[in-house]
Amino acid sequence: MTKTWLDAFTPDCSTWHHNRIASTSTQLVHPDIEKIMPTKEGAQAKLEIQQWTGYEATPLHRLGTVAKELEVADIYLKDESSRFGLGSFKALGGAYAVFKVLSHLIKEQTGIEKINSVDLRNGTYKAICKNITVVTATDGNHGKSVAWGAREFGCQCKIYIHREVSKGREQAIAKFGCEMVRISGNYDDSVRQADRDSHENNWHVVSDTSYHGYMDVPKYVMQGYTILASEISEQIDDVIPTHVFLPGGVGGIAAAVSAELWRIWGKNRPKVIVVEPRAADCLYQSALAEKPMISRGNLETVMACLSAGEVSLLAWDILSRSANTFMILNDETIAPSMRRLAELGIVSGESGAATLAGLAAICQNPRARMSLDIDHESRILLLSTEGATDPEIYKKLVGVEASEIVTILPI
Repeated sequence: MTKTWLDAFTPDCSTWHHNRIASTSTQLVHPDIEKIMPTKEGAQAKLEIQQWTGYEATPLHRLGTVAKELEVADIYLKDESSRFGLGSFKALGGAYAVFKVLSHLIKEQTGIEKINSVDLRNGTYKAICKNITVVTATDGNHGKSVAWGAREFGCQCKIYIHREVSKGREQAIAKFGCEMVRISGNYDDSVRQADRDSHENNWHVVSDTSYHGYMDVPKYVMQGYTILASEISEQIDDVIPTHVFLPGGVGGIAAAVSAELWRIWGKNRPKVIVVEPRAADCLYQSALAEKPMISRGNLETVMACLSAGEVSLLAWDILSRSANTFMILNDETIAPSMRRLAELGIVSGESGAATLAGLAAICQNPRARMSLDIDHESRILLLSTEGATDPEIYKKLVGVEASEIVTILPI
């Protein structure tokens, strides 16, 4: 028998759990979600980001051949590999949060109500911004976005990374002129260290995860992400997907996109499946317990940007209502999924390919397929969150340089 990329997807390569507390509301958006992420604030984020130099909607690919292989009607993949030249969707959230933090601090010092990013870039508030330091902990992509935002808007920046962050990802962040701080612990340890140091030095944390006593800034990050869902709704014409697969991590992107798709499509919204590494399963464990929990794994996973041990509390407040299913994946499903996308001319990194791997794992398991109501009429939406954010790791897993891959249409 001829080997295919789907051979990696054995029945035990994934585990899933249906969210028993998911909302079945037919309202345009759940009122609790509206309190966390008001529609007005998401619209403001969209208007601001669309004015930034280099903004353009990222591609939405239709994967016809893969749909046939997985025996579904259609697969659409949102490709974030080109977002602002930073290689991932994180460019939307971190940089927007830096803008919002600086705007609030400038308002406090000047009394000026409306601060715009053009004035920040032009140096109008240089005397204030040069004395402000923003700080974050990162697995890679969020830190790159915060560092880019700090450079664009003229403030100081420190980025905390943990022991598992690759040299390639460290160098990709450092090129934006920030100070890098590597700690010996894991991602969650780096979050705590960044928070402690910020309190001691009057720095300003710009994190994509929320925790007790720290809620406002992660809202800005998620508001930045919502533009991604708006783009999808405009690109997909009159099609409404039946299922959407979103990556896990701390939960911010899954929460933001699922909330925005709920606003856009209301009672017709797709079923939401959140995908995590088996070694970093904090959202899956939270779904089992029906409350925020930590990961049971050791956080060592090829899906580096999904390696989170603790959920974002804000994200969980949304996902506990908006997500229908949580699933965990074995690492060996990732490289075949990256290679399959590369064959179609799509560069998708280790964390980006997790959603295709999640779909393939479900489709190759008849019991899972039936349980999630996926059949030959299903229309699937996937989010590929990143490109080759570490070129060396990408080449090792795919076998070719990302620069050798050219988009081929139709796919």
